[in-house]
This record gives sequence, C-alpha cells and structure tokens, in this order.
Amino acid sequence: MSQFEYIKDIAKYGLENDQERLTSTLNELIDYSKKTRKTNFAIQLQSILKEGIREREAAGLAIHGSRKHLIREEDHKVRDFILEKITSDYRLSDLISTEKVKDELQFFIREHQEIEMLQTYNLPVANKILLSGPSGCGKTLASYVIAGELGKMMTIINLGAIVSSRLGETSKNLAAIFRRASREEGIIFFDEFDSLARMRDNDNDHGEMKRVVNTILQLFDFLPQNNILIAATNFGKAIDPALVRRFDMKFEFDLPRQKQIKDLIKSTLRSGSFILDTQIHLDRLIAQAEGLSYFTIQHTLITAIKRSLLEAPQKHMKNEKIEIDTKLWLEFLSEEKERNNILV
Repeated sequence: MSQFEYIKDIAKYGLENDQERLTSTLNELIDYSKKTRKTNFAIQLQSILKEGIREREAAGLAIHGSRKHLIREEDHKVRDFILEKITSDYRLSDLISTEKVKDELQFFIREHQEIEMLQTYNLPVANKILLSGPSGCGKTLASYVIAGELGKMMTIINLGAIVSSRLGETSKNLAAIFRRASREEGIIFFDEFDSLARMRDNDNDHGEMKRVVNTILQLFDFLPQNNILIAATNFGKAIDPALVRRFDMKFEFDLPRQKQIKDLIKSTLRSGSFILDTQIHLDRLIAQAEGLSYFTIQHTLITAIKRSLLEAPQKHMKNEKIEIDTKLWLEFLSEEKERNNILV
C-alpha cells in the first residue's frame, strides 16, 4: 500500500468510529514510514497514537475510580505547560562547537543507543544533562541534535505557564510534568532553567523557590532512564549547587574561537551558491567576528548574503555564484560589536 492509501483508510475508519481498524492502520502507516525513512513522521504518529490510546483508557476507567479521573484531568492540565512537541532532523555534523563538547555529546547519544546493553549489566544510563553558556552559542541546537540522533520526540516546556504565584502550585505543576514524562520515552527540554532552580540561599524568594528546588531534586531521582531531561541556562552559576550535582552530564558552551568561526562560515556557505569576494581577507573577517556568538555571526553573514543577492539578481537568473560583499559583512560585524560593547 502507498502512504495515500493508508491515509484514505485512516479517514474512513475515523469517520466510521472503527477504533480497532483505525489503530491497526495507524500502526501499519507508522511501520511503512519507518521503512521509507520518514522517521520524524513516524515518531509524530506514534506520539499521537499513544496519547490517544492513553486518553481513551483514562476516559473509560474514570467511571470506575476517582484516581483515574484525576489522572485524566492532570493530563489535560499538562498540555498547558507544553510550548511545543517536535521531532528533529539535526545531526552531530550540524553542530559547530569545541571537540570536547562534541565528543561528550556523542558519548551521551551512544549510551542511549546502547541502553539495553548497559541495563543488562545494571549500569546506570545518563539521562539528565545541563547545557550552560552565553546566549546564541548552540545550547538549543545541541538539544535538537540529541533528539535527531536518537529519533525521539522532544517536548519543550513553557516555564511561563508552570510558574505560579499561588503557594505550592509551581511544585505541583512540575510534579505533573514529570508524572506525564514517566509514561513516555521522549525528551523534556527546559530553557532558562535558572528561573526555576536558583540557589536556595536567595533571601528574595520568601521560601517558595526553595520549595521548588527541593521538589526538582526529588523528581530527578525518579525519572525513568528511558526519558531524557535537558536543561539549558545562560547563568549556570545561579543554579543551586545541589541540583547541579544531580545532572549526569554538564556541557559548557563558549563563544566561538577562530577555528569554530571558520567552520561556521564554511557550513553556512556549503551549498556552493555563494562565495566571499576578495575585498576583505578572510582572516580579518574571522578576527572581527571574535567575541560574538555563533548566532550573531551567522545572522550577520546571512544578512550580507541577502543584500548581495538583491544587488545582483541577474546572476541569480543565470545560476551563477553570488559574491558576498565582505565590506558590508565587516560593517555588520562591527555594528554588532559596538551594540554589545565589545572592544574591537
């Protein structure tokens, strides 16, 4: 059967409310998608199917017990805490960082690829990682790489929805997220984690954030090894030391040095459609880019590419390579340094 035939059957059985045949056909489509290397589509379908089955079971059992009813209500509540659920096509080759970070990430990924073998020997599997460093230096991309390499769904948590002004409510919300995660085998991603996990010696939180940190410490201990928790922060030193110790692996992301900047330029231009002109030497551009984040450097380069393309539309029409105005790019880099008070 083709993908379109599966979709037609799914529509038919869905409209007929034939749950058994609908579920069977969805499973067939998932297997078909895996075989045809549409991995992300298969992962998304699996997540939808699992969630649908779980809700149906909870709805059926709610009549027989208040506990099941509460679980169903909690699942609906957790939806409000989820910013996005995504799959990823990113791989380690897409991440530009130091060799140390890439090697440690590769080791972490291999642990989960060989999780059954490690568990055979009763060895613990690292599943809680902390990503820290300046903004725009690859923390979020690293989480996408992990999701892509492992073929797992990543749930991005909305911290704004979790944090509550009501006493004890933030801890309850976190507990609900971890309970939901324990029933899945995906990745939970917390960005700006320091907003939840600040040091408990801070006198300005009136005790509430101390309770939140204590809750996280307890929840960490019961996270199943098949689940992965990724926390990212720009302010690693602000996180409570006891909580930092609970992470199995910690990755420090720094501003790019000359080698990484050169790799970033090469990666951005890898399509071969654009080349740097020779007005400014590459070494001077790299030196000017030092002190800026990966994101900022790439953003200024892409802006220079777009400006250069718009100035030479005739080359685009002839499928010729577009020369990037390096003077313009140098100007953008200088402006960013001035804006961020970085000494030239």
